[in-house]
Amino acid sequence: MININLIKKNLGFKKEAPAKWYGVTQTGKAETSYAVTRNATENTSTAPTEMDSAIELFCREAIKQLLDGKTVYLGRYGTFHIAFQSNGAEDIKDYNVNSMIKNPRIVFRASKVFRAEVINNLQFKVTGVTEDDVKYASLPDYRRAKGISSDPSDPSGGGDGGIEDDPLG
Repeated sequence: MININLIKKNLGFKKEAPAKWYGVTQTGKAETSYAVTRNATENTSTAPTEMDSAIELFCREAIKQLLDGKTVYLGRYGTFHIAFQSNGAEDIKDYNVNSMIKNPRIVFRASKVFRAEVINNLQFKVTGVTEDDVKYASLPDYRRAKGISSDPSDPSGGGDGGIEDDPLG
């Protein structure tokens, strides 16, 4: 479940336009590699330390390959490659690679299968609302504060935000 906050704001280039509501990801705390390897190897014959070592070895080799300008394939899941922006020069003699290459970054491009597995299974839930720098803990709290009635059939994730929206209580 992806938790999102609804934020009412104007986009920078149209200050005179009315503010609109935008969904913004509410990122959770990142799992440690310790927790990820323990969870991933649960009920398998692979030891967590073996998986941790394999990831470490893969990353070391991936760094070497990327620094050599190569694409790194991560099996059926996707690829890593280097991308960057570049300033232009009118004459090839004026091009200076050290000053004209900008914003280098590592890009992961998910495979179609991996992307579909994630994207097709995403679910979103509104867990907070921010309007005029006031943060409300939930959409139902915002609605109560603004005197807006709740519509449980609202497909936007509105519901009433109570315990009944969470099957685990």
